[in-house]
Amino acid sequence: MKIHLSILFILYFVFGNAQSTDDEDNFVKDNFVKKEMYIPMRDGTRLFTAVYIPKDISNKNKYPFLMQRTCYSIAPYGENEYRERLGPNKYLMHDKYIFVLQDVRGRYMSEGTFTNMTPQVDRKTKKDVDESTDTYDTIEYLLKNIKGNNGKVGQYGTSYPGFYTAAGILAQHPALVASSPQAPISDFWNDDFLHNGKVMLAYFRTFPVFGVQKTKPENKAWYNDSMIKPSSEDGLKFYRDMGTLKDGYEKYYKDNFFMTEIMNHTNYDEFWQKRSLLPHLKNVNHAVMTVGGWFDAEDLSGPLNIYKTIEKTSPKAKNTIVMGPFSHGAWAYEQGKHFHNDIYFGDSIATYYQKNAETRFFKHYLKGNTKQDAGLPEALMFDTGAKQWREFATYPPKEAQKVNFYLSGGTLKNAAGQGFSEYYSDPDNPVLSSDKLKDFNGFTPKNYMSEDQRFAEGRPDVLNFTTDVLTEDITFAGEIMAKLNIASTSTDADFAVKLIDIYPEDFKPAEKKEGVIYGNYHQMVRSEIMPARFRNSREKAEALVPNQKTSVNFRLQDVVHTFKKGHKIQIQISSTWFPLFAVNPQKFLDNPNFATKEDYTKAFIKVFDDSAIEVEVLK
Repeated sequence: MKIHLSILFILYFVFGNAQSTDDEDNFVKDNFVKKEMYIPMRDGTRLFTAVYIPKDISNKNKYPFLMQRTCYSIAPYGENEYRERLGPNKYLMHDKYIFVLQDVRGRYMSEGTFTNMTPQVDRKTKKDVDESTDTYDTIEYLLKNIKGNNGKVGQYGTSYPGFYTAAGILAQHPALVASSPQAPISDFWNDDFLHNGKVMLAYFRTFPVFGVQKTKPENKAWYNDSMIKPSSEDGLKFYRDMGTLKDGYEKYYKDNFFMTEIMNHTNYDEFWQKRSLLPHLKNVNHAVMTVGGWFDAEDLSGPLNIYKTIEKTSPKAKNTIVMGPFSHGAWAYEQGKHFHNDIYFGDSIATYYQKNAETRFFKHYLKGNTKQDAGLPEALMFDTGAKQWREFATYPPKEAQKVNFYLSGGTLKNAAGQGFSEYYSDPDNPVLSSDKLKDFNGFTPKNYMSEDQRFAEGRPDVLNFTTDVLTEDITFAGEIMAKLNIASTSTDADFAVKLIDIYPEDFKPAEKKEGVIYGNYHQMVRSEIMPARFRNSREKAEALVPNQKTSVNFRLQDVVHTFKKGHKIQIQISSTWFPLFAVNPQKFLDNPNFATKEDYTKAFIKVFDDSAIEVEVLK
């Protein structure tokens, strides 16, 4: 098996964490002893585990456990083969912990069958298992079998390991005192592969990683994604040639169990409901620091929803959220001058997070007084417009006030109008999600989250609503609701809404990238897509009545962003967003994932002037 894009992505972002320096190359081998073992779960399944134990451990010098459970391999395998890096950052590695890495069920060297987003079992018998019981059983085994531990356990993980961390919170083992789910999935119907049930086509190349079962223990990848390697730098060509989502599925993935599950479960049915962690996050009684990135194209809603749910259900939890100007997992490595796509946000931002939040969190709760608070802010949030960290005592901030911006005649107003705006949506000629064609060849999307949107502004099937030049700063901090009133000549439609920061024409950034025109730059700040079929119920899809005024309300993901004096605020609306998301045929079907080209229906779509974007504004 050759190493393709998927493996490189996993190595870099998930368990590689960061580049090592020359003087760190031998730190792990010089300071730790590695042991490998199979840990038995309550149902008899054995999970392969690597434990890195500090060499100076003793009854007088005890260490806590710091654990990551992953579906992405705990390589290298072999007790004489050492990782160059341990833990979520180098500062924690040098502080030294008993680092534990485990392959989850059905992955790599572990036994069992792999399930995406393992359903949580509420009423457990002694044989019922889920990720929380596997976490509990692992902790219990480690405490009894690794000498010199101090009786405390912490866990962390980014992306899918972030989900395993979040699910592990529910183990409620008394030794588990600190958990940091980072970029975790919370509800699979609105994270990663789906947004409000809409298939994220840009994830197409990832399905081999998650949808092929292994048949024996494996110390390297057993799935093959070579069939969809890029054939051209023009990544859009692949999606144009592929045809519909149905065509792509039938050509590449009919034997992929995960893609088949997604294709067959379009509504928020029992399959997806069982894969939501949020209803189970109750009575959390230890320290939790949830981490995310404002430009995380994979898992932005997960961290926000997990933090907010614990805040509501678990008053005894020491609950903290950190959101920085990061793409997926980018807080794990320092890039010096920190850019996302074209936009510069400051220097050494990942280092600030690692030192002042992550290291402080684990060091306090695992090596300090667990009963005392670590002194972290409730919410450490990066303002992506002011380009600075802000601390909040509550999140969303209590001092924020809800404000409606009405969409009227190409402008954003403080009062509703009487008319409408209209566009012509053609599924055969969709609005593109980016003009960076190379990006479409990626394993998952990344840059589009802050990309310049001028390429879409002039299209006749894109509506633009813009403020006048701002005479003072205005800060959006918290949740955003799109409250659209629409009418279509057809029976189905998607609505993609973008919140955009338009820079002044003479804007000159503190740091810039070559070839980028920053004057009048239209930076996307936040976005989301909503199928109108789910406007009333996620569980039961409903057709639009042609030409009937209809409300389509949905949440965009949160934001902390200051629109500076001299800038403008813009809202863009369209009904296609390709190839980021699969094209809606605009004809109501029981299962739109199997739409054919013959189902594609052109439509005139109205957005009425009493539509609004509701935001939370800091006064």
